[in-house]
Amino acid sequence: MTTENDRKVLNSILNPNLPLGEGVFDPEAENTTAESNEEIPEDLKKLEEEGMKAAEEGKIEHAIDVFTKAVTKYPDISSCYNNRAQALRLAGRIDDALEDLNKAITVSKGKGKAAANAYCQRGILYRKNGQDDDALKDFNAASALGSGFAKSMLVEMNPYAAMCNAMLRNVFSAMANGQEPRSMNPTPNTYG
Repeated sequence: MTTENDRKVLNSILNPNLPLGEGVFDPEAENTTAESNEEIPEDLKKLEEEGMKAAEEGKIEHAIDVFTKAVTKYPDISSCYNNRAQALRLAGRIDDALEDLNKAITVSKGKGKAAANAYCQRGILYRKNGQDDDALKDFNAASALGSGFAKSMLVEMNPYAAMCNAMLRNVFSAMANGQEPRSMNPTPNTYG
């Protein structure tokens, strides 16, 4: 267990472009109401574990096969689609991954943890493809479902935060080098 201060320090190291204390991802503070009511059968848990282990070992095609078995057997459980989407993404099959993420959102009716995860995954894919407006919509949806990760992405993608971060980096760099920070106003004040 970590303290809030520990998470802020770690966040400033891992996310140097974010203002201090902004967008701190805290899994312990995740909204527990975002949990879905999906019951996960024992055999599905075993399939998910097998698929995740295969993916971790770099056996991506085997992971996709295992997750496909899960989707076939449990088409009404949205986490099955989320898991397969991750494996498809690792295999470079982005269009197929997006299709599964869309299905996960549909099956979950856009509610619960599975929907929040699907919105986050899809938002990341959109962002990688330069579709920032679509990414923002998905991160907003996931944030509304209680995703701390989505909230941190919204802060990171905020253009005003980026501008402020650039100014702060300038000030801190200058101070670290014993210099005066550059003026943010390129022309001197001539009004007196």
